[in-house]
Amino acid sequence: MTENEQQDRPVKDRPWVMRTYAGHSTAEASNALYRSNLAKGQTGLSVAFDLPTQTGYDPDSSLARGEVGKVGVPVPHLGEMRKLFADIPLTGMNTSMTINATAMWLLAMYQVVAEEQNPDLSPEEVAAQLAGTTQNDIIKEYLSRGTYVFPPEHSLRLIGDMIAYTVHQIPQWNPINVCSYHLQEAGATPTQELAYSLCTAIAVLDQVRDAGQVSPEDFEKVVGRISFFVNAGVRFVEETCKMRAFVQLWDEITRERYGVQDPKMRRFRYGVQVNSLGLTEAQPENNVQRIVLEMLGVTLSKDARARAVQLPAWNEALGLPRPWDQQWSLRLQQVLAFESDLLEYDDIFAGSTVIEAKVAELVEGARAEIDRVQAMGGAIAAVESGYMKQELVSSHAARRARIEAGEEVIVGVNRFETTEPSPLTADLDAAIMVADPQAEKTARASVEAWKSQRDEAEVAAALAALADAAKTDANLMAPTLVAARAGATTGEWAETLRSVFGEFRAPTGVSGAVGMARPGAELGAVRDRVRATGEELGGRLRLLVGKPGLDGHSNGAEQVAVRARDAGFEVIYQGIRLTPEQIVSAAVAEDVHCVGLSILSGSHMELVPAVLEGLREAGLGDVPVIVGGIIPDSDARRLRELGVAGVYTPKDFGLTEIMGGIVDVIRTANGLA
Repeated sequence: MTENEQQDRPVKDRPWVMRTYAGHSTAEASNALYRSNLAKGQTGLSVAFDLPTQTGYDPDSSLARGEVGKVGVPVPHLGEMRKLFADIPLTGMNTSMTINATAMWLLAMYQVVAEEQNPDLSPEEVAAQLAGTTQNDIIKEYLSRGTYVFPPEHSLRLIGDMIAYTVHQIPQWNPINVCSYHLQEAGATPTQELAYSLCTAIAVLDQVRDAGQVSPEDFEKVVGRISFFVNAGVRFVEETCKMRAFVQLWDEITRERYGVQDPKMRRFRYGVQVNSLGLTEAQPENNVQRIVLEMLGVTLSKDARARAVQLPAWNEALGLPRPWDQQWSLRLQQVLAFESDLLEYDDIFAGSTVIEAKVAELVEGARAEIDRVQAMGGAIAAVESGYMKQELVSSHAARRARIEAGEEVIVGVNRFETTEPSPLTADLDAAIMVADPQAEKTARASVEAWKSQRDEAEVAAALAALADAAKTDANLMAPTLVAARAGATTGEWAETLRSVFGEFRAPTGVSGAVGMARPGAELGAVRDRVRATGEELGGRLRLLVGKPGLDGHSNGAEQVAVRARDAGFEVIYQGIRLTPEQIVSAAVAEDVHCVGLSILSGSHMELVPAVLEGLREAGLGDVPVIVGGIIPDSDARRLRELGVAGVYTPKDFGLTEIMGGIVDVIRTANGLA
């Protein structure tokens, strides 16, 4: 290349921050994975915490049974946070933490570890150097992901306190990632994803403005630190337009509602995890091209390009990805950023009439839905009334119906199912990583050892001060930091606030979504069998749909409940986060004909046997139990050996067919031909 040619080449934009969402088993194992990923060129960390940590329980809690270290790393106290980031200088790192209900607590421990890493600096100097994000969007937890703890008003107070603290003390930190990602996974259309996440942002900003902890002069800084975490589906043209619509709507809201004058403070700043909902268990190698298309949807448009991208691995519909699988996803990003010429050009969609028309359509629809929610009293009111949840369940049910009807094509699932044997999945049990089965035992021992060496009086005083502060309108970040330094545990911090704030059970949205299945011969035949079998057994067939453990991903359970009602079952569904004992009690009280359990956290081998044993002890050992979730073949075989009548995984997408299978197991259990 000549010197002139070199000079004529355009200056490339900086690549986005590249992450993989990771954490499992133990803090030590996760730390090794983080350092390995950073060595491979990853430019930021994205920490996955296990469900007990996310929902405020220690590993030795009965509610944590089977869940420790399964979907992320357990961090029950400051000692484990030290291990998690050992040899990773936090003042030079950009760390994203997927944590919501307990976000304040995890940020406090993160800050204290950073202080310990920099003993020559004051706590204020350390805090000023920290950069990263806490997801901290509790509203979407009520709607989709289920790791909420406290009632909405108190959860919003915690978020507001964190924002006020970080804008003054940790100015490079994003204290909230308003999260539309899980809304799409729960069934949101692009219009709903835009509207509901922006309504969440409005609720948060109104809370901060009205709480009076941030001056009007600093409020622009608050707006400038609000970031978003967005989903990108495989319809990448529509997803590109959605991102451009987000940019336009956010600029309008921040300028017109909040009077933000600085265009930099009105910039729509977002990171993205591309759509895990669209990953298939059938022909999972197809997930690679899906991931690439989804990545293009949030990177092609310079004017609406993601600031951080994390990609799932091709095999996440099968189970926990291995380090090599995560490396593959990282390399997809690196090829696009460093080998292609994407970053050398201005926005390639500017002036496109097709793009502009679609953006305008999305903006118009989102404005109308935002106005509808605001007229109800805003996002919190729409959560408490069940409106938003019901809309999402209905949208998801309609999508499932389109897939089953073949109107929405999923390659390898409902079309082009014929396939050659895949070398990637020749040994399914080796194609995924298994969480350390000793993780729960290790974490329990860690908590016991931690408590034995701390000053109990200091901890008790710190927690008492936290409770006292929670009863006032004081910012809770200061007493939370004191509790972290004293050695309190995650469960103790959350239990202290539970004692003041109480707990909350979100609406399920199921009751208003009946009648979403497409009528047809298959559904009609199942309805006839449900009615006939009920008549033979002396009443309407009753199906209990249960979500044992801390797994809050309820989309599958909700869709089963909706379709079962469409098929004529009487459905008992009480929502998420039930103990095996509670599920057994419901089965006894409702005199059910079948129990269906939904578990996506990997805790099926601990929780399902507990339900089976409880049913036997209650005299219901003849009631058939079916299980759905991300369940490896070897586990499915073992569950059947233990007495489970049927196991369903993501490849079993035909809900009406599943309803027929439930009738079959009920008839078999009752000796009906």
